[in-house]
Amino acid sequence: MLKNGEVLRANLWVITREVSLVGSCCLCYHQAMNQANRTDIQELHAYVLGRVQGVGFRYFVVEHALALGLRGYARNEYDGSVEVVAQGTRPALERLVTLLRQGPPAAHVTDVHLAWGQPTQHLSGFHVRW
Repeated sequence: MLKNGEVLRANLWVITREVSLVGSCCLCYHQAMNQANRTDIQELHAYVLGRVQGVGFRYFVVEHALALGLRGYARNEYDGSVEVVAQGTRPALERLVTLLRQGPPAAHVTDVHLAWGQPTQHLSGFHVRW
């Protein structure tokens, strides 16, 4: 019969073994996720220009960003543009950029200004900011 410490080590071995089978090189799940988060997460800062206020643009962004697993926010600017700050993997952020250029049916996007970088703040969820 296994003692508590032996059961714990056996369970950790099973978890580690299962994770290694999907390509994580024998790292436990949390170590693999922490390493991925440090190197793969980027931040996109975008300003969307055109007829993008009063047409549901921010809610369009929130819906698609959440579906893409991104964190961040969308908010109206005084100049009539919409600011979007999003954090996530580069492929998901690039997909969001494609959607920003299209916008919802009532919008007319004329330009999107982009800045890429490392996350500058900790964001959770994806929300409309005021």
